[in-house]
Amino acid sequence: MISRLFTQLNYDLVFAAGISFWAILILAIHQVKLSIEKNDPAIIHRTLVYFFMLNVAVSLLMYSGIVWQAGTLNPFRYQGEFQKYFISTGDYIRGITLDNSTTNAIINAFGVFYFLSRKNIVCCLSCMAILLLTGSNLVNILFCLVLLYVFIFQSTKDQKSVLVICAMLLVVFLAKVSPENKNYLSEYYDIYCNNKIPQADNKLVNIVADRSTETKQQIARAYLDSVNNLKEANKVIGGINPLLVSQITGKPAIPVANINSSLYQHKQDTTELQKRLLYFIDMNKALLPLSGKDTPVKLLYPGKVLALQQTVNYLAQHPAKILTGTGPGNFSSKLAYRSTAMNISGGYPVKYAYINRDFTTNHLDLYLYYFSRLDFFHSVINTPNAVYDQLLAEYGVLGLLSFFIFYIAFFTRHYKQLTYGIPILLIMIGAFFIDYWFEQLSVVIIFELLLLLNNKEAQIKQSLQQ
Repeated sequence: MISRLFTQLNYDLVFAAGISFWAILILAIHQVKLSIEKNDPAIIHRTLVYFFMLNVAVSLLMYSGIVWQAGTLNPFRYQGEFQKYFISTGDYIRGITLDNSTTNAIINAFGVFYFLSRKNIVCCLSCMAILLLTGSNLVNILFCLVLLYVFIFQSTKDQKSVLVICAMLLVVFLAKVSPENKNYLSEYYDIYCNNKIPQADNKLVNIVADRSTETKQQIARAYLDSVNNLKEANKVIGGINPLLVSQITGKPAIPVANINSSLYQHKQDTTELQKRLLYFIDMNKALLPLSGKDTPVKLLYPGKVLALQQTVNYLAQHPAKILTGTGPGNFSSKLAYRSTAMNISGGYPVKYAYINRDFTTNHLDLYLYYFSRLDFFHSVINTPNAVYDQLLAEYGVLGLLSFFIFYIAFFTRHYKQLTYGIPILLIMIGAFFIDYWFEQLSVVIIFELLLLLNNKEAQIKQSLQQ
């Protein structure tokens, strides 16, 4: 109403979708709260054990499928199939939610501290194992920070031992199982802290070479060379050396292709999504200050930091929108990406596509800048996605304050009596920087269930003490 966008049919549909998301979330937390109030805590705890262990089983089943297909117990170091798995192995381990691997990582991070508090070591280490298999570097960093807090301020001697084991498992994973994840972090550190320019600092282009044909030619050439070398070795003046001939047994071995050679490294072919992104860039260069440039712009900070800067700068330039924001789907949300009809965050009818100009010149431009380039840049750290950014940009200071006053404060009202609720709350506060979690019913539902349960236990404990 304030922005006078109600006269646009396409935006009316976006607005209705945005309000519907919040209505579903309110109904969901209401249902979770009712289940906590009506059931004995012991029943909820048993249900949570089943849920987390089922998620572990599904994740292990997914990992087993990868092992079977790759033919190796450690696909994190397998470079075959043009590095289909390798450092991206964790992306395929989505767990019971069938969402992305980051969702699975956060849920298992919850599980580690939940079972640690419940003194269920087997389940705790099981969740830790799946957390590592997802290979989410950003979640691992967040997990380590919370682990350090719990180790210093909120753990017994026995719990400290388990936390040390978890930390050692993480070190072993990065050192032996998937050293590429460690190298990946080092590269990003060099880029943004040491101002090191990455080797592939350009937009994505198609690779048209026929790898399969080239591979066959190389193998055939190597085979012919080996036969010629064998003939040369057996030549003597006047004929063939019978001694050398008698030493030849079986057929000459055909050289096996080296899957670790540059020929078999990850293909940089343009995906269908990137083709759509590149086409959009070509059609709207004048509106895209970053991605519209013919040569890449050197950025000093990761995409998430730049996105927050864009939001702050935009509100500073439009003070009338500081209190109420730009409105749902207009600047920073999964809905804003979806309504572009480019299949960035799900499908959307092309005839009802809607893209706000402010979104185009800010967060969409930033997204296009990173995700139209080589997939080295396709990292969570470069996405503008963040709950805090969404609330501030689309709902203003009033929306952000409402979030802290009526949501975060609601869960922390008995913080002195909370046990596993504190580390889970810290993880969630950090995770709100990673994605638009309120637009998908996964991580937030588990968080709310665990916090409501711990709050109920705190209330029972407080009433018994009185």
